[in-house]
Amino acid sequence: MNFLDNNMFDLSRKVLDFVWQKQTVTMDNIANAETPGYKAKYVTFEDELKSKLDYQSGKTASDIRSTINSVEAQVHESNDESTRADGNNVNVDVESMELAKAALQYEFLLKSYNDDLTRLRTVIKG
Repeated sequence: MNFLDNNMFDLSRKVLDFVWQKQTVTMDNIANAETPGYKAKYVTFEDELKSKLDYQSGKTASDIRSTINSVEAQVHESNDESTRADGNNVNVDVESMELAKAALQYEFLLKSYNDDLTRLRTVIKG
């Protein structure tokens, strides 16, 4: 039996990928804060994952695993109005806060993932 081939680890990996992409998009927004006409972007993932998993309730572990692996993060352009004459709608303060939040989320998720692996290693070694 492959202990790493289960829904918990699949979901953890998927969420780590999402938070990494969120950090990347946020850094792109900050880098383009002075680009005329640039529209801030944001990443969604949770809503699609929740709706797909709600649909899978009562299904087999294999069905749920397929669902988890099929969910992809979506990058959207912000429709927020710009207060600047050049049409750029990036708010560096908001983006910096989002970047710090995503970094903390990533750190927490990575520690949690590593703790799960440590517990599994302890059980295997006895």
